[in-house]
Amino acid sequence: MPDAIFEDPRLARLYDPLDPDRSDLEVYVAMVAEFGARSVLDVGCGTGTFACLLAQRGIAVIAVDPAAASLDVARAKPGADKVAWQHGNATNLPPMQVDMATMTANVAQVFRTDEDWTVTLLGVREALRPGGRLVFETRDPSRRAWLAWTRDQSFCRVEIPGEGAVQSWHELTDVTGQLVSFRSVTIIEADGTVLTSDSTLRFRERGEVAASLAAAGYHLDDVRDAPDRPGREFVFVASRR
Repeated sequence: MPDAIFEDPRLARLYDPLDPDRSDLEVYVAMVAEFGARSVLDVGCGTGTFACLLAQRGIAVIAVDPAAASLDVARAKPGADKVAWQHGNATNLPPMQVDMATMTANVAQVFRTDEDWTVTLLGVREALRPGGRLVFETRDPSRRAWLAWTRDQSFCRVEIPGEGAVQSWHELTDVTGQLVSFRSVTIIEADGTVLTSDSTLRFRERGEVAASLAAAGYHLDDVRDAPDRPGREFVFVASRR
């Protein structure tokens, strides 16, 4: 099941206003152009920001996500009528042969088990044309990004139309091996509503990700830096063998 931050209708509507800076998507837009992709599968599309960006540039986009509430937000955005929205995940896609598939932000890290990660890679591979590329990012575990997931370092307060002032922050709850868990807290000041969402991400090592790609039938073309977070993430570029 998707985390509440994506599945709860009220939290899904607040997702974009609470995190409006999506400059992290620029590297993906640039790679779509770099590789000449005319069709893209956006896996874990969330509220659809990236999918709509591409559609407005004339790219054919299929966007899939397991959170219905996030898709409802996505479908209401400018350019959404040009996107083929799919409720589900990479294991139940309709037949397609796209030039490129993407997993932006934390999507590649939500797959906690090796089995879930493998079947996702295989599902995406089936959706790619031969030679088509999969591009995604994962955080470098050695940088221990979770140390900043505290109220003091993540707190924000935003005025949101229709809601008024909204407070939000993250709290680290557990680190066990490669699994890092945290709680997102959102407070609607107008009525005192407190909404929480618990999430767990898996921080795989670079070599482990590379090996998983090879086992799933990909050729690892490149591992790049994330321009918006230099030295903190790996951006994998792999092609279907």
